[in-house]
Amino acid sequence: MAKVNENFLKLQGSYLFSTVGKKVAEYQKAHPDKNVIRLGIGDVTLPLPGAVVAALHRAVDEMAVQETFRGYAPDLGYEFLRSAVVEHDFKSRGVELSIDEIFISDGAKSDSANIQEVFAPDSKIAVCDPVYPVYVDSNVMAGRSGSYDTATGRWSNVIYMPCTMENNFVPELPGQTPDIIYLCFPNNPTGAALEKEELQVWVDYANEKKAVIIFDAAYEAYISRPGVPHSIYECDGAKTCAVELRSFSKNAGFTGTRLAYTVVPKELMVDGVPLGALWARRHGTKFNGAPYIIQRAGEAVYGEEGKKQVAEMVGYYMRNAKVILDGLKAAGYTVSGGVDSPYVWLKTPQGMGSWEFFDYLLANANVVGTPGAGFGPSGEGYFRLTAFGSYENTVEAVGRICRLG
Repeated sequence: MAKVNENFLKLQGSYLFSTVGKKVAEYQKAHPDKNVIRLGIGDVTLPLPGAVVAALHRAVDEMAVQETFRGYAPDLGYEFLRSAVVEHDFKSRGVELSIDEIFISDGAKSDSANIQEVFAPDSKIAVCDPVYPVYVDSNVMAGRSGSYDTATGRWSNVIYMPCTMENNFVPELPGQTPDIIYLCFPNNPTGAALEKEELQVWVDYANEKKAVIIFDAAYEAYISRPGVPHSIYECDGAKTCAVELRSFSKNAGFTGTRLAYTVVPKELMVDGVPLGALWARRHGTKFNGAPYIIQRAGEAVYGEEGKKQVAEMVGYYMRNAKVILDGLKAAGYTVSGGVDSPYVWLKTPQGMGSWEFFDYLLANANVVGTPGAGFGPSGEGYFRLTAFGSYENTVEAVGRICRLG
């Protein structure tokens, strides 16, 4: 008799953003006359850069001709894209990598969920709290989480590292020793970023404890301060303890076209085994490669025109972030983020719970955000707004919120 994976039954409710979407859909059905502005889900709204669109057209034309048609992509990605990644994302910042340390995929979300498969089932994970839900949920599915405590909102086998206003949303080294440490900086959802010296502490700690850091750098394009590293490999010793995840979604607008990559350095050994070899084996077994036309589009991001257009796109969203940050500050809200990140993190007013504030904002301002409690227990009492809307909608949404008093 077939049986289900009981770990899936441990998952709490639905995925956070599915819940948000359902609540918004129900509200709009009941109030079809209301103009709802969505600043909740971190989905981009600007069209793809022109250089990317041109590359897509060229690649599609190639696929229509026998001589240039491409079938399955190489498991780990085409060399033209991996070479561009090495040259522009790392060598330009003083980091030396080889192309066989770059693994092209269809999304950082997929990679952040799948990377746990190469580690032992009894590995102990540590996560920032609040946290991007995929890190925890994927480990719940793998059976690493233990039991869920509804009173605390925590899993018994997960090490939580609180990130709150009291510690400037920067995690402290955990009291328990983890095997795998998930770090996302610039952070989703809080918008916090680490200085190089702060990140170096984590690298040194991981090397000392023989732990592996899964470093999610999906928002590195939004870094504005010079002291904030764009890659964990800018820190000494990071190649022996860290995997880095990168995405084309938020910097170049690929949320609908799907492209990302993971870096696994050759120096990274676990139990005497090169982790990159395991990730390559997993990749080759379960993934047929990102499409050729999408990888050509990714290559265009690194061209002269592509770089210029991506910078303009990032600048557009960061102008939105400034509108949110400055507007809410002026209205008396306690806010952070929005400087090295497209996310603004605010404290809910008048002691409201995060979901209570979600409902209040939706009903009274017709603005959608994301409740902090959905990111973990330390997110209760906080709320996330995204800068990925249009400028006009962002200005209107901030005005509506401020008029609530």
